[in-house]
Amino acid sequence: MTIKKSCIIAAVVTTIGMASAAEESKASGFDLTGNIQTQAYKAFYDNEKENTLDNFWFRANIGGTYSSEDFDAKVTIRMYAPHFNGGADKFQADTYYGNYKWATSGLNLKLGHWKTDTEGAGNFGGYLDQNLSKRGFLVRDYAHDAFELGWKMAGNQLNVMVGTDDGNFNKGYLRVNDDLKLGEALKLGLGYRANVLDPMQYSAVLTHVVDFRARYQVSKQLAVYAEAAAIMTGEDDEVNAASIEAGTAVKPLYGQDTQYFPVYGGVEFPTGGIFDKAFAEVEYVANRDELNTDADELGWAVGLVKKIGSHGKIQATVYSENKMSDVGFSARLTTSIK
Repeated sequence: MTIKKSCIIAAVVTTIGMASAAEESKASGFDLTGNIQTQAYKAFYDNEKENTLDNFWFRANIGGTYSSEDFDAKVTIRMYAPHFNGGADKFQADTYYGNYKWATSGLNLKLGHWKTDTEGAGNFGGYLDQNLSKRGFLVRDYAHDAFELGWKMAGNQLNVMVGTDDGNFNKGYLRVNDDLKLGEALKLGLGYRANVLDPMQYSAVLTHVVDFRARYQVSKQLAVYAEAAAIMTGEDDEVNAASIEAGTAVKPLYGQDTQYFPVYGGVEFPTGGIFDKAFAEVEYVANRDELNTDADELGWAVGLVKKIGSHGKIQATVYSENKMSDVGFSARLTTSIK
């Protein structure tokens, strides 16, 4: 049996198993989830590409969620068609975690692989986890293989995470994040991250990230938000191209002996019911050309979100790329099959 056929059979069996489990476990809080997504991108400037679209893909996500008073869980499998993966079917584990909860103490323990989103709206932010060199439509998400201990008290949620970048915790980081809700309108967030596991086994330099977020909900569809961070990387002569190639050193997330202080702000504004969400954002990163060649320090984005019936959602954003005048357009359609 070929690998391709094995993957298809495994996906079908998994899907059937999840569907059967969903029917048998509705009373216990299990739900089968899934969606089909398509995304397209086109540059509105001369980027020396002659394609009709500069980027386009389809993918499907299927999985299940479980929720109860003392335990939450989620599993999602992502699938791509052969022509989006060099002629072969592609299946990958996108999300899988178990979250144990103790309501009386406010504690929870989360284990597995999941994404953390600290963004206010669309294109920018996520400074606690993602490399600043990644810019554009919905690209600043980050997946963790991690153990996380959380503590919730009133409107405050504190999470302490130890995550790994390999299979045996020889590489990884400590991540501390606190979210505070003050009343119904104001939300604040403060985070810290450092790759403290790397120097235990390898030559490595530490990158310290301190992140602050704020969001104020003026009305149902009007909100202002902002995020700022300090990103500081040390220096070590033993960390170089040769030692990284030899596997005795860890490649830094940023260049050695560097400091970046990114900041962005945005506003969500009403559209008279035409769209479910509309936002505009600007981001400033001094010396951004060190991260993206010939890039301007200032970036901008304007986005719209619209639900389509009870199963669909379209997200579209116009934004600047390396130059303020380099305008790109991206859109994503998500169709739920739940």
